[in-house]
Amino acid sequence: MTEDRKPVLGIGLVGHAFMGRAHSQAWRSVAAFFDPPLTPVMAALAGRSRERAAAAAAALGWAAVETDWKDLLRRDDVQLVDICTPGDSHAEIAVAALAAGKHVLCEKPLANSVAEAETMAAAARAARARGVRAMVGFNYRRVPAVALARRLVADGRLGRIHHVRAQYLQDWLVDPEYPLVWRLDARKAGSGALGDIGAHIIDTAQYITGDLIVGVSALTETFVKERPLAADAAGLAATADGAARGPVTVDDAALFIGRTAGGALASFEATRFATGRKNALRIEVNGSAGSLAFDFEAMNELWFHDRTDEPAAAGFRRILVTEPEHPYAGAWWPAGHGLGYEHAFTHQVADLLTAIADGTDPAPSFEDGLQVQRVLEAVARSAASGSGWTPVEQPQPAAT
Repeated sequence: MTEDRKPVLGIGLVGHAFMGRAHSQAWRSVAAFFDPPLTPVMAALAGRSRERAAAAAAALGWAAVETDWKDLLRRDDVQLVDICTPGDSHAEIAVAALAAGKHVLCEKPLANSVAEAETMAAAARAARARGVRAMVGFNYRRVPAVALARRLVADGRLGRIHHVRAQYLQDWLVDPEYPLVWRLDARKAGSGALGDIGAHIIDTAQYITGDLIVGVSALTETFVKERPLAADAAGLAATADGAARGPVTVDDAALFIGRTAGGALASFEATRFATGRKNALRIEVNGSAGSLAFDFEAMNELWFHDRTDEPAAAGFRRILVTEPEHPYAGAWWPAGHGLGYEHAFTHQVADLLTAIADGTDPAPSFEDGLQVQRVLEAVARSAASGSGWTPVEQPQPAAT
């Protein structure tokens, strides 16, 4: 009797730095823990420097190397293109890959502008009609505690949502001598803390509540206006290139208030100048029947308050989100054995592989990424105009 073998899905990765490493870890580990309906094969990695790309491919487990991402589109052994480059190249790569019949996973934020994101979403809609799928990589959705928070809200455990408070706090730019890496260049990154980490809390808040932000009032600030030019960078580490300096062209911090379509009030803070905070993605949601709170620096915990509890015993309770009944957790370790940052990326590709095999649309879609981009643009416009109330652009109905 012959053993049934799962179909293979060849992966081509563009970019092999911080996000490329995280995505590579996910592709390597997903089949061992989630038994996906498709077997991912790490076919080829594309990077501009052959020497660096070859070293990354050997370290990360990729079978071949290309120095031009367009060559991935010509390879018969690549059926999905995974985009882990700075935002200024997302639209070009994604649109070309979808037109070539390749599925696409694209890191967040989807693009550097609403216009680019609209082009990408239109390309994804056209590709969907041909069975080609596209997903944007908001990995924090796949943290088990965040997915559990979504489930609690969807099940009505919080009742009507009144307040959303979201923060993403980091401190890696506090040193004014930290070099001018690409994340500080608007041409590459689009925006600073706003797009880099603010996009995450926008998506996380909308995902948990199931409600969209419809208007904002914002402030942004660049605390260090000029930095040493960068000689080299890896992840968030960088070295300076002598004494030459250049201007910082993005925000260091963004604060904004907002309102959701359901009437809830929301506040958001994204900064890379919160001294002592390393990766504090925090969210609290208050509703008529209960509340929940999450902090990624304690990522295996969700705090939940049920207003219907007896007053004598009422209060926030800590849920250790490691039980087999919790989202994703049952695929990993025994109860009580926590997960880490990299696991959310594995959950992301597990869900994507399942959607492709089932012929369904993965989430978050490029349309979801476009909606986040519209919020980012509204925040930027509000901050630039003196913090005035700024509606979030709504998609126009499709022409009939």
